[in-house]
Amino acid sequence: MSRTKQFRIAIRNRPGAVAEIARTLGNAKINILALLGTAQGTAGTVQFVVEDSGRAKKALDEAKISYEEMPAEQFELPNKAGTLAEYLENLAARSVSLNSIYATAHTDGKSVTVVYSVEAEGAAAAAAVTKAATAR
Repeated sequence: MSRTKQFRIAIRNRPGAVAEIARTLGNAKINILALLGTAQGTAGTVQFVVEDSGRAKKALDEAKISYEEMPAEQFELPNKAGTLAEYLENLAARSVSLNSIYATAHTDGKSVTVVYSVEAEGAAAAAAVTKAATAR
């Protein structure tokens, strides 16, 4: 498990909105490690983790793209049925409420990277669950 920074950007739900963010970061040579986009009606949200949050902030600021930066947890789990459910059940047992979660399997298919954010009061309990899960 590692703590990371997650960016959240409110967007208008229109063609090219996410592409503009990706292009801004790409032009600055900033690699996006994980991304989640959602929309309802005319509004949407893009959340992402990058390799270099400092450079990402600079690029977004220069492009005048408003964003929120927040702490998140990033960890790997084996890509096996039920592993994610077990991990999330442990979080729930400690009354950890997730604000967001997204995941992607690695190209080798053997592991999954999961990124999630929690309310501040749930962060310590989440860290304990992740430490126990990665110690296996």
